[in-house]
Amino acid sequence: MAHEIEIKLHVKDLSAFRRALKRLGARLISGRTGRVHEWNVLFDTPQKELAGRRELLRIRTETPERSNSRRTGPKAERVLLTFKRPIHWEQAETGVPRHPPRHKIREEIELQIADARALAKIFEGLGLCGWFRYEKFRTTFRLPAAQGWAKGLLIELDETPIGTFIELEGPPKAIDRAAKELGFAKQDYIVRNYLSLYLAGCRRRREEPGDMVFQKRR
Repeated sequence: MAHEIEIKLHVKDLSAFRRALKRLGARLISGRTGRVHEWNVLFDTPQKELAGRRELLRIRTETPERSNSRRTGPKAERVLLTFKRPIHWEQAETGVPRHPPRHKIREEIELQIADARALAKIFEGLGLCGWFRYEKFRTTFRLPAAQGWAKGLLIELDETPIGTFIELEGPPKAIDRAAKELGFAKQDYIVRNYLSLYLAGCRRRREEPGDMVFQKRR
């Protein structure tokens, strides 16, 4: 089973971040414009058994943003089913440090599916329900092969209803170096997911949580 190793960073100055990307030679890797809308639905039992085990079951629909395109017909959507769960650090065979790391590390299974609605109906038939929905726009970058230290690293810019973030995913050393090159320190690392960040914001504002969606679609 694959391991997902990542951190989030809160982007307060988007212009400075883009300048840092340009300095590093970062290149877009997905979509015609690189910017992809993501619609995510989390599923769980009515008793929230998956959440209680810190597990995640998600259907994600990705829709690339197109500009000045002459193409007609449906957009080139991609639908992904993802299951994540915590790893056990003490297992030497995982290759993960035995002490709790500063990066978020989880086991992950992900596969592409053909029909999000059909799969949702299957989940509902099994007693699961879509209980939280969130959306964001993601633009994904890689550094050039000349930056050998960044092999396997993804730099993902996320525009969300709760702010703009970077997700750095890949080898731990590459994550740390990329964060530093982009102007961040280790104390800036965020290892919580977007649901946790959203709920924390609702508590601070004393708002009733709902779904994490844009008030007006862009």
